[in-house]
Amino acid sequence: MTKLQTIATEGAPAAIGPYSQAVRFGNLLFTSGQIPLGLDGQVVEGGVEEQTHQVFRNLQAVLEAAGADFSQVVKATVFIKDMNQFAAINTIYASYFGDHKPARSTVEVARLPKDVLVEIELIAALNVE
Repeated sequence: MTKLQTIATEGAPAAIGPYSQAVRFGNLLFTSGQIPLGLDGQVVEGGVEEQTHQVFRNLQAVLEAAGADFSQVVKATVFIKDMNQFAAINTIYASYFGDHKPARSTVEVARLPKDVLVEIELIAALNVE
């Protein structure tokens, strides 16, 4: 029977509720949605570009804690406050994935935790050839 493994790292902000930064199940890694918090737990200053880069730094730390990187991501879900900011977020998104193009959904939402502008969650495949 496959066991759940909680993934935690000090390289990303601690969970601010009753959840884990990520959970591994077999060869799949499910990250919790990351918002643009610094390690101090505060929202980074700046607009959507700065916030998106911080989200990706947080996701990178969580992936690395599980022994993974962005090339192993199979699905991304992007939650944004304003679809008019999609182009800016998409440009930054592409810079982290390069030629790798995981499946993705992008959803405009009414509100995100701490009133941030973007939140992203990932599913990655681990130890798959």
